[in-house]
Amino acid sequence: MAIDTSKLTFEEALAQLEAIVNQLQSGDIKLEASMQAFQDGMELSKFCSQTLENAEETMTKLMTESDQLENFETPADKGDK
Repeated sequence: MAIDTSKLTFEEALAQLEAIVNQLQSGDIKLEASMQAFQDGMELSKFCSQTLENAEETMTKLMTESDQLENFETPADKGDK
């Protein structure tokens, strides 16, 4: 059974992903269940990653005063130049 990420918030998805990781690390799970848990974890991981990318894009657009899309730089990025 696949996870329906369309009804999850980022925080809910992350909590479910953490629970799956803990369950898999414990070793107290049968092979078939662990394979399903891994698949669910990959779906949740993809959802969380995409959500973070979307948030970063939105923040980049909001921080631009000239209505031009500019890359967001962290202080560490500026020191590398």
